[in-house]
Amino acid sequence: MKVKKISANAKKVIVLCTMVALLVVTGALNFVLNSKLTTDKPDSVVNNPVDTFFSSYRTDRETARAEEFAYLDAILASSDSSEDMIASAGEKKMELLAAIEKELVIEGLIKAQGFNDAVVTMSTNNVNVVVPNAELTDDQISQILAVILSETDYSAKQVFVVPCSVD
Repeated sequence: MKVKKISANAKKVIVLCTMVALLVVTGALNFVLNSKLTTDKPDSVVNNPVDTFFSSYRTDRETARAEEFAYLDAILASSDSSEDMIASAGEKKMELLAAIEKELVIEGLIKAQGFNDAVVTMSTNNVNVVVPNAELTDDQISQILAVILSETDYSAKQVFVVPCSVD
């Protein structure tokens, strides 16, 4: 039995098609789960624009990260990837996992301080914190800043606290 070897271009097409399929599945699941959430929640929760903002933001963030993980996994799985590309993709994947974990911890600590919700995003240059308050007191900002400074290596100048008052 003769086995036909797949060309490099065919492999790239397969990887690209797989990534597109994953994106379509993610979008479909997002639509189905969001539809289910809106039908399962009472009207007072569904119609709250602040809650909608936070859940929408999280969904968008998770979708973007799923796409990023799929891309990195494709690089790691591809036989056409060089050792440098594989090492870089593995490193990026570990950095992304560490950031996700750190953001979840910080969000939990901010909620533990009495805030109804919080969304934290970390980049290489700054940390953004969004909380569902129309206005924040200096004490509240200090509490949030203390959490960020204790859990990360960022300076106070790199932390941006944003009150969310979606109407």
